[in-house]
Amino acid sequence: MTAPQDALLVFQPSGRKGRFPIGTPILDAARELGVYVESVCGGRGICGKCQVSVASGKFAKFGIESSEEGLSPKGFKEERYDQKRGLEPGMRLSCSATLQGDIVIDIPDAFRVAGQTIRKDANTLGMLRDPAIRLCYVELDQPDMHNPMGDGDRLCRAIEEQFDLENLRIQHHLKAELQKILRNGNWEVTAAVHLDGPQPEIVALYEGLSDEMGGIAVDIGSTTIAAHLTDLSTGEILASAGVANPQIRFGEDLMSRVSYVMMNERGLDDLNTAVLKAVNDLIGQLLDMSGRKRSHLLDCVFVANPVMHHLFLGWDPTEIGQAPFALVQSTPVHVPAYEIGLDLPKGTQTYLLPLIAGHVGADAAAVLLAERPQENVEPTLIVDVGTNAEIALWNGTQLFAASSPTGPAFEGAETSCGQRAAPGAIERIRINRDDLSCRYKVIGTEQWSDEDGFDEAVKTTGVTGICGSGIIEIIGEMRLAGILTDDGIIRAPESEAEKQVLVEHGRTWSFVVREGTPRLVVTQNDVRAIQLAKAALYAGVKLLMDHAQLETLGKIKLAGAFGSYIDPAYAMLLGLVPDCTVENVRAVGNAAGQGALRALLSRGERRSIEETAQTVTKIETALEPAFQQHFVDAMGIPNSADAFPLTRAHFDMGAFVKKTAEAGEKPKRRGGRRRERR
Repeated sequence: MTAPQDALLVFQPSGRKGRFPIGTPILDAARELGVYVESVCGGRGICGKCQVSVASGKFAKFGIESSEEGLSPKGFKEERYDQKRGLEPGMRLSCSATLQGDIVIDIPDAFRVAGQTIRKDANTLGMLRDPAIRLCYVELDQPDMHNPMGDGDRLCRAIEEQFDLENLRIQHHLKAELQKILRNGNWEVTAAVHLDGPQPEIVALYEGLSDEMGGIAVDIGSTTIAAHLTDLSTGEILASAGVANPQIRFGEDLMSRVSYVMMNERGLDDLNTAVLKAVNDLIGQLLDMSGRKRSHLLDCVFVANPVMHHLFLGWDPTEIGQAPFALVQSTPVHVPAYEIGLDLPKGTQTYLLPLIAGHVGADAAAVLLAERPQENVEPTLIVDVGTNAEIALWNGTQLFAASSPTGPAFEGAETSCGQRAAPGAIERIRINRDDLSCRYKVIGTEQWSDEDGFDEAVKTTGVTGICGSGIIEIIGEMRLAGILTDDGIIRAPESEAEKQVLVEHGRTWSFVVREGTPRLVVTQNDVRAIQLAKAALYAGVKLLMDHAQLETLGKIKLAGAFGSYIDPAYAMLLGLVPDCTVENVRAVGNAAGQGALRALLSRGERRSIEETAQTVTKIETALEPAFQQHFVDAMGIPNSADAFPLTRAHFDMGAFVKKTAEAGEKPKRRGGRRRERR
C-alpha cells in the first residue's frame, strides 16, 4: 500500500487550509495560502520569528485528527536554535518543520504580526451609576477590657450605623488578615461592601482612606474577546483591550467547539483553559495600561452566547448542541471571580447576565439592555452579526428573539481570500463597470488603491486578503457589475479583456480581485459560502417577522464589531437584512459590550434586564418548518421572493420580477405579501 502523496494543512485562527505534498515546509505553505508568518532571517532558522504549534485533537469540521506526528521531527536548524536561544515546549520553527500528515497548525498571538483589529469601542456617557460595590471608610475605637466585642463585629456595626446597612457580614477569607489591617491602619480603614447579593458583605479591606474602586466589563465573543476597565466611582473607562478568542484553534464556529468537547476526553478543559488564559491576560493588560492595582479590581460583568458562557464557566455545553438545547442555568450567575479561575482577589465578584434561550445568550440580553428597543414606537430589528447571529425584534407590543447559525464566513473564514479584520485586509471595494477592474481600501491606510501614495502606505502590511465588510461589498459589487446572476452564479467572460479577470476554475468561473502575492480571487465556492451565511441570517429574521406579524420594518440596527463596519446599503443589497430605507439602517457598535458596562455600573440595570429576559418570546429556528423555505428564498441576491424595492431604487437596479414555474401562473400569496410574475 503506497503512502499518501499529500496532506491537509489547516492554519488557525485564520481557518485557511489546503493540501500540500508531504515534505513541504510549513512556512512555504503559509505563504502560498496568504497566511502571514514573520521570518526576518529568510527561513534560515536564526530569528525564531516563525514559530508555530500543533493544535492536537479531533477536528470533525475538517475530518482529521491532528497530532505532532503530522510534522517532521526537529531538524538541525531547530536543534541549533533551541540550544542558542531556547525553544518553548510545543513550539516549532515553521521554516524547518515539514508536513508529514493531516494537521492543524496554530499561529500564536506573539508570532502573528498582522494581528486582528479589535473594533469594539465603548463609552459610558449617560449611564446610570449605582454599582454593586460601595466603599465605606470608618474610624474605629480601639478595643479595651470593658468591651469584649470582636474587632470584626465592631467593624460591621460601625459600617451599618454610618452607612445605613443591615445584616452586614465579612467574607471568610478576610478574617485571617482583619486584625492586622485594622492595627496597621491605626483603626482607620476602608471596606469594600458588595451589595448585589442576599445580604451585604465586606469583600475587601484597605488600610486608611481609599477611593480606588475598579470593575471590568467583558464581552466574550466566538471570534473576539473585548474588555473594558472602569472606575466604578466615576463611571470612567480607564482602559480597553481586545484579543482574538484562542478557542478558534479548536473550532471556528460554536458547534465545532461543542463537537471538540464531545470527541476529546480533555476537550472541555482545553477550551475552558484557553478562554480563561485570554481573559486573565486581558485583565493584566488593562491593569498595566491604567496603572491601577489588581487588589482594587472588585467587580466583573461578563456577557457571552450560551456556548461561550458555559465554556467560560467550565460547564459542559454538549446539551446545547442538540435538541431541546437545554442550558445548565439560564438565570444570572453570581460567583466569586477566583472560583471560576480568574486571576483576581478572592473578594472580587462576578456577574453574568441571564441567558434568554438555548442559543440566545447573555450577549443578546446585553444588546437589549443597551438598545432598549421596547421604548421605540415603530418596529425595530436589532441584529448582532457574528459567527452566531443573534436577532431581536420589537413589533411595538412584544419582544421576539432568535439565533441563526451564520458560521464564520463573515469573519473571513470559509472563503479563499477571506481573513479577519487586520492591517492589510481589504475593507472597502468598488468594481469599474466598464473593464471590471477593482479599486479598494485596506485597513491601516486612508488611500484607495488607485490614489497616489497607496503603494507606500501599504508597504509594511501589504494587501493580505478581504475582511468581512469587504466581502459584503465585493459580492454586492459583483452583482451590480453583472458578474453575478440573481442566483449567485459567476458568469463566463464575454470578451478577451474579461478573460483577465473572469478565469476558469474547474467547472465554474472565478473573479480576480487583485494580481500579486497573495493573489486574491473570489471563487464560486466563496460566493456560495456567503450566500449560505446570509440566507441563514435572513431566514431567522423572517421567522421573527412572521411571528410578530410584520411585513416591513421601521428601523434596523446592526450591532457587533462586524455589524459596525458594514455599509448598510450593501447589507441590504446582499440580502443580509430586510429591505428598508437606508437612512433607517445604522450601526450601533458593540451593543453587547455597552450592555455589559450598564450592568457593571448599575444594580438597577441588572434587575431591569433580568425582568426583560423573562418577557422575550423565544423562537427556535431549528424547530420552525418555515425556516427552510425562507432560507431557500434568501439564497437569491438580494432575495428570490422578497422584492427589495427600496434597495433596488437606491442602487438603480430596476424593478424586481418574481420568476414563476409556468407561464401564466397566478401570483401566490404568502406571508401576507403578493409575489409578482415575470
